[in-house]
Amino acid sequence: MAVSRPSAADIAAGAQHFGFHFDAATEQAYHGVVTAALASYDAVDELYDELARPQITTRSYRFPEPGDNPLGAWYVTTDIVRDTDETAHGPLSGRTVAIKDNICVAAVPMMNGSRAVEGFVPSRDATVVERLLDAGATIAGKSVCEDLCSSGSSFTSASGPVRNPWDLTREAGGSSSGSAALLAAGKVDLALGGDQGGSIRIPASLCGVVGLKPTHGLVPYTGAFPIERTIDHLGPMTRTVADAALLLDALAGPDGQDPRQPPDRAAPNYRDALTGEVAGLRVGIVTEGFGQPESQPESDDLVRSAAHRLTEIGCTVGEISVPWHRHAFHLFTVIIADGAAGQMLDGNGYGLGVDGLYDPELMAHFARQRRVKADQLAATIKATALCGHFGLTALGGASYAKARNLVPHARRAYDRALEHYDVLVMPTVPGTANTLPAGGPQDFALLGRAHGKAVNTSPMDVTGHPAISVPAGLVDGLPAGMMIMGKRFDDVTVLRVADAFESLRGGFPTAPQV
Repeated sequence: MAVSRPSAADIAAGAQHFGFHFDAATEQAYHGVVTAALASYDAVDELYDELARPQITTRSYRFPEPGDNPLGAWYVTTDIVRDTDETAHGPLSGRTVAIKDNICVAAVPMMNGSRAVEGFVPSRDATVVERLLDAGATIAGKSVCEDLCSSGSSFTSASGPVRNPWDLTREAGGSSSGSAALLAAGKVDLALGGDQGGSIRIPASLCGVVGLKPTHGLVPYTGAFPIERTIDHLGPMTRTVADAALLLDALAGPDGQDPRQPPDRAAPNYRDALTGEVAGLRVGIVTEGFGQPESQPESDDLVRSAAHRLTEIGCTVGEISVPWHRHAFHLFTVIIADGAAGQMLDGNGYGLGVDGLYDPELMAHFARQRRVKADQLAATIKATALCGHFGLTALGGASYAKARNLVPHARRAYDRALEHYDVLVMPTVPGTANTLPAGGPQDFALLGRAHGKAVNTSPMDVTGHPAISVPAGLVDGLPAGMMIMGKRFDDVTVLRVADAFESLRGGFPTAPQV
C-alpha cells in the first residue's frame, strides 16, 4: 500500500520548521522532489510486508472486573504457556509471571498506562517474554504501570490508581506499580518491571518485595516501550532474592537485536552463585544516600541498622562519602527530560539512528494517539515534554550533551568507592508509602508526589550499575527497602549480599491485604 503523499501545506510546514524561505515556484519544485522520493517508501513498505512483518498469533485474554481487581494492579489477565516437553521441565515451570504493561506480549492488548498507547495490540513477543516462555513460565497477565512509565508514585495510570496491599489507601510506588502490588499480595509468583529512574526498585521498596535493576544492557530491552536508550532497563521483581536470581538466569544475555547490549558478554549462573558465603565482603554505607530532602529518619535508621547487621555473618561494614551521588540526580533529570522528549515523544518511542529491532506498528500507533489524546496525558508527561522540548530547541540539546559528558565522572565516583567496598548500600526510597492523593493524573499540583522518590535510585540508571532493593523491615507497619549496588556486570555479588541479608533477617511476609 502506498504511503500518503504530502500536500503543498505539508511542504510549507516542513520549510517553516527548518527555517527555509521559498518562493511559490521553488516550493512547488521541492514538492515534486519529495513526492518522487516517496516511491522508495512504498518499496520499503512492500518489502517489509513480504519479509519482515510478524504474523499475529491468537491468544485469549480478559479485562478484569473491578471486583476481581481490588488493587487496580491488573490491566489484562492471561494464561499463556508454551506447552512442550522441554518447557514442562524448565526452571520456571509452573511459576506464574506478571508482565509490566510496557512490555509486548503478542496478541494481548497493551496500554503502557497511557491513553496514547491504549488500543495497541502487539504482534511480537518481547525477548524477555520469549525467554520466560522458553523457561516454562506461565504468563498470568499484564500488570498496570504508570502513564508512559513516568512516575515514582502509583496514581498516574489512565486505568486508575494502583493500591498498596499493605494499606489500600496508600501508593504502591511506580512505575512498575502493578507488578509490585501483585507480588506483595501473593497474586503471582514472579514479575517483570522496567526501570529508567527507579521504577523497579521504588515500588519494590514501598510494597516490601525484591526488585533488581540489572547492569545496563544485561537484560535485552527488545520489545519493551522505550523512554531513552541510555537509561532503559528491564529486570526481575520477586518475593525472594533466590527467585530474582532464578529469573535473571532466564532473562540475561544478548539477543542480537538490542543496541543497549554488549554483543559478546556471557551471563553467569546467578542462582547457583547464591551459596550463602559472604564472609570477608566489604559493605559501604553511602553517606549521601541518607538525610535526603523529605527523608523519614526512621527509615534511614532502619536501613543503617540493617546494613550493620551484615557484620554478624562476616562482612566488614563502613561509611563512605560519594558526593557525586547527589550530583548524579541532576544528570538524570536532564537526560530523561531531553532524552524522552527527543526519543520517546518526538521519536515515537524508538527515535532513529541505531541498529536493533524497531516496532513500526507501535511507532505509527503512538504517533497518532499521542496527538489525539495529548490533553489526557498525565502531568508528569506534559512537564517532561515541555522541559525537554525547551532543552532541545531553545538550548539546542547542549545541556543533554553536557550531562552525557558528565556521566563518566559520576560512574567513576561509584567505581572508586567500589574499589574500597564490594557493594554500597543506602535507603531505596527516603521513606515509606504515602497516602494516595485525591487528585488525578492531570493534576499539576501532584507533580512533586510523582517524582520525589527517585533521588537515590536514579543515579544508577545513569551510570548503569546494578542495584537491588530488598525489604529492610517495617516502619509503622509499612515496608522500607535497603538498596544494594555493585560494580557493573557484577550482579552476582549484589545478589549474594542481598540473599545473605534476607537469610539473616528472615523471610518477609506477604502483605495482609489481599
